[in-house]
Parts: sequence; structure tokens; C-alpha cells
Amino acid sequence: MATAEPDRVLTALAASLDIRDGTPPDDSNRLAHVTHLPARAARTSPLPSDLPPVLADRLARNGVDALYVHQAAARDRLVAGRHTVVATGTASGKSLCYQLPLLERLLADEHATALYLAPTKALARDQVRALRELRLPQVRAAAYDGDTPRHERDAVRRTANVVLTNPDMLHASILPGHRRWRDFLHNLSFVIVDECHAARGVFGAHVAAILRRLRRVCEHYSSTPTFALATATIGNPGEHASNLTGLDVEAVVEDGSPRPRVVVALWEIPTDDPAEGTRRSLLAEGADVLSGMVERGLATLCFVRSRKAAEVIATTARRRLGQDSILAYRAGLLAEERRAVETGLANGSVRGVATTDALELGVDVGALDAVAILGWPGTAASFWQQAGRAGRRHRDALVVFVGDDDPLDRYLLAHPSELLGRPVEAATADVSNPYVLRPHLRCAAAELPIDPGDDVLGPDVVPLLFEEEAAGHLRRRGQRWFAAGETMPAHGVSIRSAGGEPYAIVDAGSGALIGEVDEARAFRTVHPGAVYLHQGAAYEVTTLDLERRVAAVRAYAGDVTTSARSDTDVTVTQELVAVEWARCRLAHGQLEVTTQVLGYERRRISTGQSLGVVDLDLPRTRLDTRGTWVAIPTPVLADAGLADADVAGAAHAAEHAAIGLLPLIAMCDRWDVGGLSTPWHPDTGTATIFIYDGYPGGAGIAERALASASRHLTATRDAIVACPCDSGCPSCVHSPKCGNGNEPLDKAGAAALLSAVLADQPA
Repeated sequence: MATAEPDRVLTALAASLDIRDGTPPDDSNRLAHVTHLPARAARTSPLPSDLPPVLADRLARNGVDALYVHQAAARDRLVAGRHTVVATGTASGKSLCYQLPLLERLLADEHATALYLAPTKALARDQVRALRELRLPQVRAAAYDGDTPRHERDAVRRTANVVLTNPDMLHASILPGHRRWRDFLHNLSFVIVDECHAARGVFGAHVAAILRRLRRVCEHYSSTPTFALATATIGNPGEHASNLTGLDVEAVVEDGSPRPRVVVALWEIPTDDPAEGTRRSLLAEGADVLSGMVERGLATLCFVRSRKAAEVIATTARRRLGQDSILAYRAGLLAEERRAVETGLANGSVRGVATTDALELGVDVGALDAVAILGWPGTAASFWQQAGRAGRRHRDALVVFVGDDDPLDRYLLAHPSELLGRPVEAATADVSNPYVLRPHLRCAAAELPIDPGDDVLGPDVVPLLFEEEAAGHLRRRGQRWFAAGETMPAHGVSIRSAGGEPYAIVDAGSGALIGEVDEARAFRTVHPGAVYLHQGAAYEVTTLDLERRVAAVRAYAGDVTTSARSDTDVTVTQELVAVEWARCRLAHGQLEVTTQVLGYERRRISTGQSLGVVDLDLPRTRLDTRGTWVAIPTPVLADAGLADADVAGAAHAAEHAAIGLLPLIAMCDRWDVGGLSTPWHPDTGTATIFIYDGYPGGAGIAERALASASRHLTATRDAIVACPCDSGCPSCVHSPKCGNGNEPLDKAGAAALLSAVLADQPA
């Protein structure tokens, strides 16, 4: 690609859409900001002199005659048996960091084995392909995942010395059946955890517990494998890797790989009605951006946030171009469909792909010219990971971030430095979360009896062991705990859900299983009468069986969407941290959140017209979690000019905007947290705004709000003030998950309230 081409394509694409909307071509209102990131030269080290000749030969055949400095540093540490995490950019060659020491060990020891863990099946199978292409007879690599036919799994266990899988299969199959894997585990030399930044929050806590269970089983079979981890650039790679493994892990962060010149554009969808804050839909704009890039010769990935969005954008862009070179890539595709997309990108027959974050990770899809990112992906780490998919093979790259109708997206478009210059977030995984630990203690006890002195599972598990014994899940003989009753407790533990036993979604006519929904979300999403979307298809819920945990559905082709209406109460059960925050009080602690879905609103999709609210009779649910809250005393409310009747709407609007801006400081999505605002709360004695983790036991997200309260609330206030709408819109204070139908909301009152709260804070 010529050096000037990304700029030329960007300018031409924006101008073409502006002209269509009636904007003069020299007055584009789409390009909010454009910046140029300069190219970076590679920094290398010679190949190690003690590298086996056959391995040096294979590297040379693949064009590798030197190592980037981070590859050399990681290889040296891992060969020496030091647990290591590599945190460098996309396309920086992280795979070679762990492949080299792994291959050296396999060439030196015919009995040695290795276990590779990836968050997605596609990434693991891409690594299988890469290892097999080296054509080393001593390396017998095989995938072991849900796509592996059952008749092949025994062969993998018997013959493979490199098994590539995911945390789910390790948890549910390998560890419970460890006796069948005893030879493999006895000889285990390396455990590789790829893209470990994906293991954060509650999922990260589950992965940490699984890795500790793996270490226990390895000790039982007299092996002490070296852990190699790879991650996108995050703020705390060493700490996070140590947190996941329970080991001391060294971090390699100096990136020696080259980087092409990158043009980064922040793209703003124009408003149709500034007073109402309405804009063209993100999906329609995204389809135009993707088709426009492909039409102008750029091989492009378009990242979206849902499976349905990927299908809609791919279909729309394909129709606009009149060609079949644009496809969708998402979870739920058949394995052969995923492979076809990956192969098409690599050989150039596929020119554009609308994808979920399934292609954010390191699957090699060849040379790409451009990336479009539709809506903030949740973290700066994900943003740069997605952006880094363009420009491989040293080609200049174009990255376009298209802002959504969302408070955080609008804030980032108005403050480019907050996106382009902000430090990447720290990953969190609360490994002490009792709601995660308890079921894994049952799994561990079923694998091997637990001794109270067993420190691999963590220093604080003994009280939980007694609790599990009292609940009848464990039994004690002497000083050790054994599993009670359940032969395979791992099958009842979902490591990717919000907790609790899920509800099954079945076709009311055929009884076929369509999917599952977490217990925490069931009453909001599959209540009777709900319109439920699954893999692009719409269903109407006919009945919800609370005892059997089954939602019966039928196909739906109507023009109505539904949204739940709910009532939420928050009780402070323990205040863990509290500070006098100027004239307010800022605190963090344990909360009991009770919610009752009272009904649902039916709204016509085509016009937005409300068709009324239908009452429901569902039980209250309880969530024990952690949260952060700010208690706002009466003098501050008075300084904000708020009468008693105005406080509810102002606090409610401020709460919505604060939740929308929380991903600015924490690795999360707004759907990971909940909130409550009230003019008076019995536990604080004054007006209070709560933000809490939406997971049992907490996920460490709300705690980040405590640590960065001034920055968080300042950004929230600025986003509200900057929004051009008159009285509130999705770009500032409306929330798509509000249980009260976004009422009452007072945009101006929220800005005044936050200004008063921040007035006496240090700069």
C-alpha cells in the first residue's frame, strides 16, 4: 500500500457519506479527529547459539534469522524455568516467545509434554496449524476442545505431547479425568496461557481457580511445569499473571517488533436532530464504512459488539457492494464456516469481515489494510488489540473508531487524548471471591482430597471448607476433605456466567434446546411475553417454569421489542473502606441487592411507539456483591440548586452517566455493573448514588471507581455538559438497561449535582 493511501481513502470515504447526507464536501462533520502514529523499526537479537540445528533450520525456512528483543528475553527466562508473561503489542510475535523453549524441550526430551490454553477454539487451532507447519516429528500437537470428535479424544490423550485446549475443557474434562491423563501430567513441562488478559473479572477468578487445581494435580503426579503467559498490553501484566497462577511471574514488556505507520481516525455519526440527540444507527453507518473501505481496495475487519450486529453489517455491506467478498465471523458458526473465513482472509478471497471480538485475538488472518471499530470495545487494551490487526506484514494501516450513541463514546470523541493517550487498564481477577471458590473447592476435592495445609488453592480456603462441609457438599475424614455425593461437580459449574444455575431456553413445539441464560439475567430477559434474540433469530417467551428452570419459546416475526421494568433495593451489609471526600462521603463495601421484575414495556421497533406496560408476578432475586457509593449531604444538594423534588431525577441521570463512563477507568462493560440512586437512603442518611458489581461476590470493578473517583465523576460531568441534546439522550444520561424506563431523568440537574460534588475536590 502506498504511504498516502490510508489518508486518501479516509478523506474520500467521509466526503462521500457527507455529500449523501447533504453536507458540503469541504466541511466534513464525521472526522472528529485524525492522528498519525509513526512507523517503528525492529530491534533484534541474534538467534541463540545453543538452539538445536533442526530448529534453527525450520526458523530459517520461515524467514526468521533473528529474534525480536522481547522474544529473546522471554525465551531465555523460560528455558531457565522462570515463570514468564509477555505483554507486547498485536503482531509482535508473542507466539515464538513460548514456542521456542517448548520446542527445545520437546527435542531434548521425548517424554516431555505441554498444555496450551486459549480463550477461544479458533486461536488454539491456529496454534496447532503453526506447530504442525514446522514439520518436526518430535512435536505431536493436537486440539482437544468441543469440536474434537469423541472418538478422537482418546487418541489425543494417548499420542499428543502438545495438547491445545481452553480453560473450559481443562475444568470440565481433563482435571476431573486426570487419572486417564496421568502420563501426560507426570511429564508436563510447560503450561501456556495465551491472551491471559481475557481472563479477568469473574471469568478470571474461575480461570485462577482452575490453574490452581491444575497445579495440585501436577504436584500429585510429581511435575512442576513452567508457566508461560502472553497478553495484550495491560497495565499490570506481572501482577495479573501472578494472580492467575498463584506463582511469582516475571514480566517481559519491552516490545522489539516493528510497527507500520498507522492513521487513526475518530469518526462521529452526525445528529439528525441535535435537540433530541438522535443519530443514524451505528449498524447502518458501520455497513457504509466497511463497504466503502472494501470498495476502495482495503482488506478490512469491522469489529462489532454482538453476533447479530456482525450478521446485519455483513449482509448490508455485501448487498451495497453487490459482491460476496464480505462475510460475518462470530461465535455460533460451524467450525468449517470459521475456517473458511480465516482462510479467505489469508488468501485474499475475502476482503471484508464483520466480526465480534472472536477475531480480536491472535488468529493469523494474513495481511489486513484497515480496521473499523464500531463502538468502544470496553477497554483500551481491546481497542489497541483490535487496531493492531491492521498493518500486518509491515503494511501501512488505517484504523477508524466509529462512536456509538453512548456517554463513553461521545466523551472519547470529544477528548481524543483520553482514547489515544490514556494508559491501558489493569486487569482484575478477585481470586478470593467465595462465590467462585466454593464450587471449585468441590471440584478440587473430587479430584484429590484437600488437606488443610494445601496452600495451592489459597491461604483463605479453610473457613470455606468448613462451610462446604456444613452445607453437605464436602465430608471430612481425619484432617482431609472429600467430595460428598457429586461424582462430577465440574459439570455443574459454569465458568463464564454470572453465577447460579442457568435457565434452559427450549422450543415450545419441538422441545429442542435453543440456548441458556444466566440465573442473574433470566427474569429480565426470558420472562413470559419477552421477545428474546438468539443468534439473529427472534423468539417470544410463552412460559417460564421457575422450578424446572426452563423458558419455553416460539419463533417470532413481529415488530415489537420488550424491556423489563424492575424495582431494586440496596442494603449496605458491611462498609469496608470510607473516606471523607470533601463535603461528601465516599465508601466501598459489601452490598445486598434485591431486585423484582414488576413488568415489561412493549415498544414497536419501526416507530419506537410504546404499546404499554404488562404486569408480571415474579419473585425477588438477591445478589450479594460489592459496590462503591457516594453519599451527598443536604448542603451540597442546596449548592447544586436542587429542590427536594428535583434530587431523584438529577441523581438518577448522574448514576446512568457514571455507569456509562465507568469503562474509562476499569476493564469492564456497562452491563457488568448495576446502580441505584436515591434522594435518601436509610444506611447513609442522605442522597446516595451506588455503583455495584453485577456478579455474586463482586468482580473488582466497583473498587476501581473508588480509586479513581475524581477522574471518573469529572469525566461523567463533562460528558453530560458537552452533549448537545436538550433534556437527555442515549449519548449522555439514557441507559438501555434502566429498570424504570429512564424516568425520572434530569440532565441539567445531574450536571449541577456533579459540579457541586466535585467543587471542593483537589484538582
